[in-house]
Formats: sequence, structure tokens, C-alpha cells
Amino acid sequence: MDTEKTKTNILVLDDDPVYRNLLRSVLKEKLNVFAVETPSIAFKILKNEKIDILISDFKLPEMDGLKVLEKVKEDYPDIAVIMISSVGDMNTVIVALRNGAADFLRKPFTTADLWVAIERTSKFSELNTNLNQYKKRNSVLTDVVNNELGNNIIGKSAAVKTIKQQIQMVANTPDTSVLITGESGTGKELVARAIHLLSKRSEEMFCAVNMSAVPESLFESEFFGHKKGSFTGALVDKAGWFETANGGTLFFDEIGEMSMALQVKLLRVLEDRRFTRVGTQNEQKFDVRIVAATNKTNEELSSGKSLRLDLYHRLSTFIIELPPLRERADDIHELADYFFKSLSKKLGKHFSGIHPEVYELLKKYQFPGNIRELKNIIERALIICESTQITPVNFSLLNPSGGTFSNAANNNTFDLGELEKQTIIRALQKVNFNKAEAARLLNIEWNALYRRIQKYNIELPTEF
Repeated sequence: MDTEKTKTNILVLDDDPVYRNLLRSVLKEKLNVFAVETPSIAFKILKNEKIDILISDFKLPEMDGLKVLEKVKEDYPDIAVIMISSVGDMNTVIVALRNGAADFLRKPFTTADLWVAIERTSKFSELNTNLNQYKKRNSVLTDVVNNELGNNIIGKSAAVKTIKQQIQMVANTPDTSVLITGESGTGKELVARAIHLLSKRSEEMFCAVNMSAVPESLFESEFFGHKKGSFTGALVDKAGWFETANGGTLFFDEIGEMSMALQVKLLRVLEDRRFTRVGTQNEQKFDVRIVAATNKTNEELSSGKSLRLDLYHRLSTFIIELPPLRERADDIHELADYFFKSLSKKLGKHFSGIHPEVYELLKKYQFPGNIRELKNIIERALIICESTQITPVNFSLLNPSGGTFSNAANNNTFDLGELEKQTIIRALQKVNFNKAEAARLLNIEWNALYRRIQKYNIELPTEF
């Protein structure tokens, strides 16, 4: 049995004494009821008591019910309002609901109608409270992610300044689709998150989907959701990505790895802005900003071989190209310092700093795995370092011979393509031409390694 403290507090505002007393007598068995005849008295109670639900008539002295509704929603947004009226035309109902009413009852109504409205409104209030709590938790998680990844794109080079300007420009638009291109490890998801956090959608969800990992047979279920029992294994109702990210940003990573069949399905839903859950027939609208990313070049994408041209044009309203780390060597010092500080804290180790020769060593390296590889290199150095300062000795994987990186570097070769080719060959040789192991060693995706092998015509032993 509920105690007085746990009962719902309900305020009845009606100048008709018959209805006012009727509502009070019906509701007082289960609820704490305040019943008043004028808005001025109602607002005094709202100021001094915690009211959960307000039942208000439309026709009132001092001000009409819509004015009361407007003021309550402005001053006490958490209070759910049920409007009652002898006037029940559809226009009145629509106006009330658009202004924030949770429910509407037309006089005369039965006791059963009243309790159904109370229960429905209570559930609505509970869901709204849970949503607000979820948004607060999401805000906290966003802050944690920002602290981990950094609120800003790190670097002061001309390329980074351009990227920051582009992020700011497109973040100010509400719906513009964005395509981010760049090699693996250049920070494409970080740029996507920055766009989201600087936009008006920042209070809503940012959802990232690896498109290369979505099975063709589960595409509809993953993106549109499904109803319990709609297929074998559908044990509960599930919301898809479009529903989960509604109001926020949906990030499609590795968009160029999707099959052509899935690209057709994705294009259709992006054009219609509607989807249907598997196992249902009701279409639902969605409102999300689409940000896509790929490690393919714009030339490859615009050829139509890996990405349908119609989908490419749908996604590429605004394009941001991220340069590889080797083309922004001026940022390596700042990036190394950032990872040094954040990873030292994460590992719980204290160091006095980085030896100056380390920066020179890093600037000579080509970083086929880009920023992600730099982070991993710094983390490994911190783990194996036994002194108070990390030195070139802790970067033996980069500098195994004590001063050179490759024969190409020794011969004063400055061709970036040749340096990258030689690095890949050395990695393949080191792992006996196991491509998956070589990709891990280079800190790039296996498909990125495969494309580079083809690009540089690297010959592999026949058994591989």
C-alpha cells in the first residue's frame, strides 16, 4: 500500500464545483489531491507543492486553459497536464497536444476514462523522466569521450587549420551530409564526433557503425530494427540504428566496403527518410545527420567501382579530406606530447618527459598507420621504458639499426610512395608474408594493405 509520501500528487483546476468535487472524491483513494477553482490559487499550490499531474479545464476565470498550460510548461516543464473540456472539436485537441498536454478528456467522461488517462499520463511522465536521465548520462559519457580523445583536432599545421574551419562550417548546418576521406588511422571518426559536438544535435546520440562488418542478411534488422518473433533469433523488440540515432548523428565508417546490394537499400532509405521495422508494416520517419567515412580516394569513389555514384553524390554534399600524418610532420611533436601525457596517466606511470632526439626520430618515420600508429608507438615506448625519460632506445621497432629506417632512406630517397612500399615489403618479410599479421604490424586494416600491395605491384610468393 502506498504511503502519503509515495503517492502521486495531483492538482485539479476546474471552476465547475460539480466536476471539481467529483474528481477529488474519485482520485483521493489512490492519490494526493489538491482541487481549486482559479488559476491564481493553482499557481500558489504549484509554487509550494511538488505536483506530478495537473488536470485543467479549458474554460476558466482569469485566463483560459491554454494559457495555464503554456505557463505551466514554461515554469514547471516536468508536470504532466491533462486537459478536460466540454468542447471537444479536433482543433481544440490538436492545439492542446501541440502546446504540451499529455492527454485530453471530453466532458462528460466516465471514471474508467479518467483512470485510463491518469495511468497513461503517469507512464508518459515516467518515460520522459527516464529520457531526461538518459540524456544527462549521455552528456556525461560525451564528456568522458572528449577527455579521452581531446576536444580539439590536435595540430597547428595549415592542413589542420583547414580541417578545423571545415568542421566549424558544416557543423553550423543542421542536415548536410558529410563524407570524410583519408587513410586508416588519420582520425576520421574524431572529425565526425567533432562535427556532431559542435552542431545543434550535440545533445542527441552519436552512433558509429562499421559498414564493413554489417552482414548482408542482417542489414534490415541492424538499421531498421525488428519486432519480437519476426524471424528466428528475434527474441525481443529491437530498435535499429536510424531509430536509435534519431535527432542525432549517424556515422557510417568504411562506407566503401559495403556490397552493391546493400548500397541500393541504404540509398533508398536515405532518399525516403523513412524505414519500416522488420515484422511490422508501419513506416517511421527519422531525422539524422549522415556522416560517412572511407579510406578510398575521391578518384576511386567517383569511378563508381566501389561506391554507387548515386549514393556517393547523396553522401558527399560536403567533403573533408584528411591528409596522412607524413604530410603534416609539423604536427608530430604536438601529437607525441598529447599521447605522452594522456597515456602516462592511463598507465599510471610518471615520466619527466621525452628526449629531444625522439622527435627527430618520429619525424623521419613514414607512419603507414598514421595517427593511430603514432599513439600505439608512444604507448609501447611508455610500457617498456624503465627510466624517467623515454629515449630513442624505447623506439627500437622504428630504428632497429640504431640510425636508419630502410635502404631507401639510407640512399636519400624522398619518394613517399617508395618509402611506403619498402615499409610494406619489410613488414611482409618479417611475418613470412602473412598479410593479416603484416596489417597488424603496420597498424592498418587488411583491406588497406591489400590495396597497397596491388597499388605498388608487390610480388608475393605463389603460395600466398
